[in-house]
Amino acid sequence: MTALLGTDTTPIGSITDLVAYFERGAKPVSEWRVGIEQEKIAVTLQGRPAPFSGAGGIEALLARLETTGLHGEREDGHLLAVRGPAESVTVEPGGQFEFSGPALPTATACRDSLVRHVAMVTELAAELGLRFLAIGLRPWGALDEIPWLPKRRYGVMREYLPTRGRLGLDMMKRTATVQANVDFDGERTAAEKMRTACGVTSIVTALYAASPISEGRPNGHKTFRAAVWLDTDPDRCGFVPGVFGTGFGFRDYAEWALDVPLFFVVRGGQYHPAGGMTFRRFMTEGWRGERATMGDWQTHLSTLFPEVRLKRYIEVRGADAGPMPMALGLAALWRGLLDEPEARRAAWELVRAASVDDRERLRREVPRAGLEASLVGRSLRDLAVDLVAIAGAGLRRLPGGVADAALLEPLAARAADGRCPADDLLDDFRAANGDPAALVGRWQLA
Repeated sequence: MTALLGTDTTPIGSITDLVAYFERGAKPVSEWRVGIEQEKIAVTLQGRPAPFSGAGGIEALLARLETTGLHGEREDGHLLAVRGPAESVTVEPGGQFEFSGPALPTATACRDSLVRHVAMVTELAAELGLRFLAIGLRPWGALDEIPWLPKRRYGVMREYLPTRGRLGLDMMKRTATVQANVDFDGERTAAEKMRTACGVTSIVTALYAASPISEGRPNGHKTFRAAVWLDTDPDRCGFVPGVFGTGFGFRDYAEWALDVPLFFVVRGGQYHPAGGMTFRRFMTEGWRGERATMGDWQTHLSTLFPEVRLKRYIEVRGADAGPMPMALGLAALWRGLLDEPEARRAAWELVRAASVDDRERLRREVPRAGLEASLVGRSLRDLAVDLVAIAGAGLRRLPGGVADAALLEPLAARAADGRCPADDLLDDFRAANGDPAALVGRWQLA
């Protein structure tokens, strides 16, 4: 579910055009697809951050992927991404490898796509002396030891984000996530899916928590990745205002996005800092004689980081990257919860009684407490057990869903045990006395 950004030069006439952008994403239920995106943290055998340049670096790995028939994309002479007809591999600011898979009919098909990708990149990385970690946050290396990706847009972001929160650069350079993307058939269904996803996302964050180590020691969190997002940029993170209300729709999302400051305006391949200008001002006043275009809107939407993000499909973004069984189950979990109407209603009923304040409190409690946090009098452990069961029942009512439901078994087992991946990572860390070389072997993605 990926596309090149910023290529539509159609001028924006009014907010109606922005709402229409979302409306054009609607698909008949028979054409609904699900997608998976996975970020991976590359390290040396001793756990050091992988360099970008050189024979054993990130760019060399991308070059090897390019020889498999993928199309390379370069900026200022640097190879920064490779793309195929329906999938891509891009690199995040701190060198995290991101696989954006094709939109496919079932979670099982997503599993097969991701497994093929991981098998390929881990083999190629091993030839360069690199390993990928199944973890949600880089566990070793100070922030200034992690090389920046030489990408123009990241240069603007690294200057802007520290003005909006303490941990924006940690978000860019340290964190890794896995997310699922789902379709909608119109505004009402999109709003229902977003409300339900936002309602239960903290439960999923707790279940997937896998970032308890940073700078070589336990950090006191189950998911420090989620804690980082709490102090990144309040303008563009968290819950979109009104998403839990019954009248929420495309215009509400557009109105919120219009008042978020732009990172940059892109013209001629150059990223120009926007100086705090909101998209609303850009649309009404222009910028240096330039009118806002639909390509600008598409680019702006990609720089918003709410818990659930709307484009021409819905992105559910709250999970740490972690062990492959968890990553492979994510598309199944969200497909079962969101694509089947009865399951969607049941998932919402689990959390319906919570107030907006309750949900925000939980979002702030989960990074440290994980599954031991509670909502409306119930532990997240118990809620996770119910949530995975609801997803399984929903999948069994969907085409191809019986096979998809089997992917939920590792999630169900973790929920029943009340153990997220972070608990295993902490056990490993103590058993290895924190030795990076030993832990790289234990935590490598496979």
